[in-house]
Amino acid sequence: MRTRCQVFALVLCWLVGADTVSAQETSPDSKTPPLKTLNDHFPFDVPETVELWQQRREDLRRRVLVANGLWPMPEKTPLKPVIHGRIERDGFVVDRVYFQSLPGHYVSGMLFRPAEGNTLGVIDGKRPAVLSPHGHGGRTMKLSDDALKKQLETGGEIFEQSGRYPKLARCAHLARMGCVTFIFDMLGYADSQQITYQTAHRHADARPEESNREQPIFFSIDADLNLQSIMGLQTWNAIRSLDFLASLPEVDEERLGVTGGSGGGTQTILLSAIDPRVKVAFPNGMVSTSMQGGCYCENCNYLRIGTGNVELAALFAPKPQGMTAADDWTKAMLDDGFPELKQLYTMLGKPDHVICGDLLKFPHNYNHVTRAIMYPFMAKHLGLPSNVPLEEQDYQPFSETEMAVYNDQHPAPVETGVDHERKVLAWWTNENQRALADAVPESSTGENADQWKRYQDVIGGAWRVIFDRDLPAGSEVNVEQLSERVEQGVRRQHIRVSHPEWKTSVEAIVFRVADADAKPQSLVVNPSHDGMQEKWLLGDTLTAFKENYPRSALVIPFLQAPEREGGNMVQPLIDDKRSYSGFTFGYNRPLVVKRCDQLLCVLAMAQGEVAAPLRLVGQFPASIAAGVIAGDAVDELVLTDSEYRFSTVERYQDADFVPGAAKYFDLPGLIALRAPHGLAFEGGEVPNLVERVYAAAGASERLTRSE
Repeated sequence: MRTRCQVFALVLCWLVGADTVSAQETSPDSKTPPLKTLNDHFPFDVPETVELWQQRREDLRRRVLVANGLWPMPEKTPLKPVIHGRIERDGFVVDRVYFQSLPGHYVSGMLFRPAEGNTLGVIDGKRPAVLSPHGHGGRTMKLSDDALKKQLETGGEIFEQSGRYPKLARCAHLARMGCVTFIFDMLGYADSQQITYQTAHRHADARPEESNREQPIFFSIDADLNLQSIMGLQTWNAIRSLDFLASLPEVDEERLGVTGGSGGGTQTILLSAIDPRVKVAFPNGMVSTSMQGGCYCENCNYLRIGTGNVELAALFAPKPQGMTAADDWTKAMLDDGFPELKQLYTMLGKPDHVICGDLLKFPHNYNHVTRAIMYPFMAKHLGLPSNVPLEEQDYQPFSETEMAVYNDQHPAPVETGVDHERKVLAWWTNENQRALADAVPESSTGENADQWKRYQDVIGGAWRVIFDRDLPAGSEVNVEQLSERVEQGVRRQHIRVSHPEWKTSVEAIVFRVADADAKPQSLVVNPSHDGMQEKWLLGDTLTAFKENYPRSALVIPFLQAPEREGGNMVQPLIDDKRSYSGFTFGYNRPLVVKRCDQLLCVLAMAQGEVAAPLRLVGQFPASIAAGVIAGDAVDELVLTDSEYRFSTVERYQDADFVPGAAKYFDLPGLIALRAPHGLAFEGGEVPNLVERVYAAAGASERLTRSE
C-alpha cells in the first residue's frame, strides 16, 4: 500500500442535490439529453468494413439475448406435443396443436400442411416449413363487415370468405405452396390464456401481488432485476415453436422460414437475429426507424439502447429478408432504413437478398398485396419449384369450434393467472441459477484458465451489455477550463470534461499545488456521497491537502445527480402512465450507468494528466463498474463497502436500480470481473465468488483484505 504522500488524488464525490454545492462554485452540469422513447428516430449507421460489422453483430446478438432474459439459454425441456382434430380444405389440411415450451406452460396453435399428393418443394422426402407469429389481433382475428368491405374496395383483400381471416390466409396458401406452416398464439390471445391478455398487453397499474418479493410475478421489481419479461417469454415461445416445427418428420431443418406482421414482425426480427436455424425471414410492419413497438410484449430492458429495429433486422444479413413500407410508422423506410440495409447486404456480397415493397397506399397491414410480395420471396429462398402456385385461392373459413385448440377431449390448462406467473418465473430463476453456476469456477484454489474465460464470457458478457462502454482514450474527451483561482498556495480550476460521441459531460473542481514544478506521481479515485465535495472547498481542508499530498492534484467531479420525489432520490424516467421499466430502460441507460460514463470520461482525462499507477476507491456501483472497465489502467481498486446489493432496491424509479443486476450475481458478480487486476477490500468479507474467480485467473495474490 502506498503512503498518502505518494498519491495523486482524484476524489469523486456523488451529489445528492444541487443544494449541497458551495454557492461560490458553479453547480454541477446535470443537463443531459432528453430520454429516448419508442417513438423517436432510430437510424442504422452501417459500419465501414465487414470486420467492424461482424463485431457489432456479435455485440448486438448478445444484447438481444441478455435483454430477453435468455443469456445463457435455458434448458430445452421436452415439448410433449399433442396434435389433434384434423380439418381438411381444398389443397391443405390443418391440425390443432399444443405443447409445453417449459414445464406447465403451453403454446397453442394451428398446423397447416399441404394436402396429400402435393409434392411441391419436397426434397429427399422433406418439406420446407414456415413459422408464423401472428401479431396483435390474434390468430383468430376476424375482419368486421365494414372492415372487409373497405379491404375489398381498396384491393387489400380479394376474397369475401378467406379474406375475413387474413392471418390464417397466409398460412393456408403457404401450405398450398408446399410448406408446413405453424401459427402459434401470442400470450393472452385465443387459446393462450394462462397469462391473460390484460397482463401481457394492457398492464398499466401495479398489481398488489408485485409487492411479494418471495414470489415474483411479471412487472415486479424482482422480475426486472432478473430480466424476466413478457417479451422474453414470447421470444422463448417462438424458439420452442421453431423447435416443434423442426421436429416434425416431414420438415427439412435446412429450409426454415419465419414471417409475421406487426407484433409478429417484432417476433420475427428477434427470432431471426438469435436463432441460426432460420434461413429466410419476412418481418412485416415493424422494420422501421420510427416507432419501435408500442406494446408491453414488444419492449424489455436494454433491447434498443444505441440501436433500433432496422439494425436488429440487419443481424439476419446476409440471409434473405423481405419487408414492406406502408402508410404507418414504416412509411419512411424506402428512404431511411432500407437504403442502409441494402448497403449492408451489398457489402456482404448479397445485394439481392433484401427487398422492401412499396405499399404506401395501404395502412398498417399484412394484407393480400403484402402476402403477394412475400410468397414468391419465400418460394425462391426455400427452394420451391418454378411451378409453385403464387396466387391465393379462396377457401371455406374455419368455424370458432374448428379454430379452438382446447375442447372437451383436450381441456385447457387449469393453472392460470398470478399463480401461473409465479411458477413460470420460479422456473426461469432456477434455470438462470443452473446455467450461470456452470460459469463459476469450482473452487478458490488453483488456476483454471478455461473456467476464468467462461466466467468472463458469460457473466462478463452480460455486464458488458449493462455497462456498455470502454475506457476512452484521452484524445476522445474534451476538457474546457471554466475558471481558475489560487488560494493558500493551491490552484483551483473549474473544468468541464465531455465526450461528444457519448453526449456525456461532467464538471469538476481540480486542486493542485500552485508550484508549477510539482508533478503528480500517482492517482487515487475516492468516490463519496456524504457531502465531501462541500468540505473539500473549505479553507482548512486546503491546508490539509497541501500537507498530505505535497505532490498531487485533487479532482472533484460533480456526477449527474438524481432527482427528488417526496424526499427520495430517483432517476429520470419517461413520462409514461404505464408501469413498466422497459419503456424507459429499453431505450435509455440507468442512472448508475450514466454516472459510470461520466467517471470513465474523468479517468480518460486523468490518464492524460499523469502516467502513473491509479488507485480507485470504489464505494458505489458506478465506480466499481468503472474500475472493472478500466482494467489494467487502474492499478488497484479498493472497496470500502462490499456489502451493498442491487437487489435491495424496491422500485425501478430508485436511483440505484439496474435491470438484470441481481441475475448476474449482483455486486459480487460485477466485482469479480476485476480479475486479474489489483483488488483490495477495506473491511467486510471477501465474497467467495470473487475468491474463486481470482484463483481461476491465477491472480489470488492481487486480491487483498485489510481491517
